[in-house]
Amino acid sequence: MMLSLRLFFSGERKVFVAAILIMAGCLIAFGCKKEDPPAPPDNNQNGNGNGDTLPPPCESEHEPIIFLHGFLASGDTWAPQVMRFTSNNYCENLLYVYDWNTLNFGSDVNALDRFIDSIRALHAGKKVNLVGHSAGGGYGYTYCENAERAAKVAHYVHIGSSSQSSPAGPNDEVPTLCISSPDDKTTGASTITGATNVSIAGKDHYQIATCAETFREMYKFFNEGKEPATTDVVTLSGLVRIGGRALTLGDNAPHDQATVNIYRVDPATGDRVQAAPVATLQTNSAGYWGPLSLDAGITYEFEIISGKPGDRVIYYYREGFRHHNPLVYLRTVPPAGSLAGLLLSALPKNDNQTVLAVFTSSQATVAGRDVLTVDNTTLSTNDIMPASATVIATFLYDDNNNQKTDLTKPLAFLFMTQFLTARDMYFQTVTPASIQLSLNGRKLAVRNRKSASEGIVVAVFD
Repeated sequence: MMLSLRLFFSGERKVFVAAILIMAGCLIAFGCKKEDPPAPPDNNQNGNGNGDTLPPPCESEHEPIIFLHGFLASGDTWAPQVMRFTSNNYCENLLYVYDWNTLNFGSDVNALDRFIDSIRALHAGKKVNLVGHSAGGGYGYTYCENAERAAKVAHYVHIGSSSQSSPAGPNDEVPTLCISSPDDKTTGASTITGATNVSIAGKDHYQIATCAETFREMYKFFNEGKEPATTDVVTLSGLVRIGGRALTLGDNAPHDQATVNIYRVDPATGDRVQAAPVATLQTNSAGYWGPLSLDAGITYEFEIISGKPGDRVIYYYREGFRHHNPLVYLRTVPPAGSLAGLLLSALPKNDNQTVLAVFTSSQATVAGRDVLTVDNTTLSTNDIMPASATVIATFLYDDNNNQKTDLTKPLAFLFMTQFLTARDMYFQTVTPASIQLSLNGRKLAVRNRKSASEGIVVAVFD
C-alpha cells in the first residue's frame, strides 16, 4: 500500500483523492491482487507476428529503454517518443512500454522487476534506461530505491512527477534526469536535488511526456550529450508498419483472441471505402496484434471486438499514419464489476443515440490555447476544458435520452476533476450520417453508430 500511496503523491497529487476513493472501493468491494508483468512482445509491441510484415533485423549498441505511463494511461502515451527514437536510428526492438494497472494497490516493484529482467535477457543482460511519467515517475523512482534493482538501470528519467531530495538509487548512484513544466497544472515544476533538471515552459501534464523538447533531452541524456539528428517524427511514404495492443480502459487488462478489423475510410465522411476490411487480425494472450503494413497518410477505422459476452464493440477512427507505429492501442470498456467499469457505467446503451469519445493522444485540450469542435459546436471552453483539468478524453452522449444537447454541466465523472470529462451532446441515429470533428484545424470524421446494437465510437487525434 505504501508504494501505491507514493505513486499517486509522486504522479498526480490533484487526483489523489479521486484515486483513493476508487481504490478504497477496490479494497472494500472486490479486493485487489498482485499483478503479473505483461509478457514482452515479439519484435517489440508486435504480438505474435499474425500480420504480414516484421521490423527488419537491427543491431545496435544502444541500451534498451523501458517507458512507464501515468495514472489512467497506457503504453501508447509513448508512441510519439518511440517514433522519434526510431526516426533517429534506434531499433524498434530496443523500445518497450510497461502497461500497468494504475487503479490497483497490487501494482508493485516486483512485477516491474520481472519485466525488466525479461527485457535484459533479450539483450545479453544490458542495463536498461528507465523512463517514468507522472505516477509512472513515482513507480520508476521507487523501483530504483533497492540497490540490486538500481544496478539494472543505466539511466533514469523522471517526467512530470514530484520533486525528490536526491537522484535515483539508495546511494544516488543512478544517473537521473528530471523534466517538468511550470505550466503543468497537475504536478507543476519539479526538481530532484543532485540530478540534471530541465524545465520546459508551455507544456501541459501530458505534453511534457510526448513533446519533441522532452525527446531531445532524453536522447542527449542516453547518448553522452549527443544531439539527435532530428526531433521530428520522420514522415514516410509508401507502406508503414503498424501494430499494437487491445486492453480495457483504465486497468489495462489484455484481450486474448479479440478480433481487430481494419477498414480504409473516406477522410471527409468516415464512410468505409469498401465493405470488406483491408485486414482482420486476432490478438494473442497478452493482447498484442500485428504487425501489418498499411498505406501511409490514409485514414483508417479500427473495429475491436473482444468476443466476451456483454462487451461492446468499439470503432476507432484515426488520422493517417506517417511513420512506423508499434503502439496503436485499442481500448475497450471494462466489465461493470471492475473499477474502471464503475467509472464508465453511466455510458448509455440505446439505439436512439451515438456515444462518442474524443481522445487527444499527445496533449490535453486547453481552453484559450486549443480549439476543439464537434459538429461545429465548440467544446474547448473554460467551463468544459480549463487548463486545470488537463482533459485528454471527452465522452459525449445524450444523458437524458431526450434528443437534446446540454453542455452546461459535467456528467458521469463528477469526482474525477482531471483527464476525463463527459458532456450531454445528442447525435441522432435515425439517418446514417457523419460527425465532423476539428482540433486546431486538423479534421476527422466518424460515423453516427447506434450505441446499443453497434457500439461506441472513438475519434483519436494523434
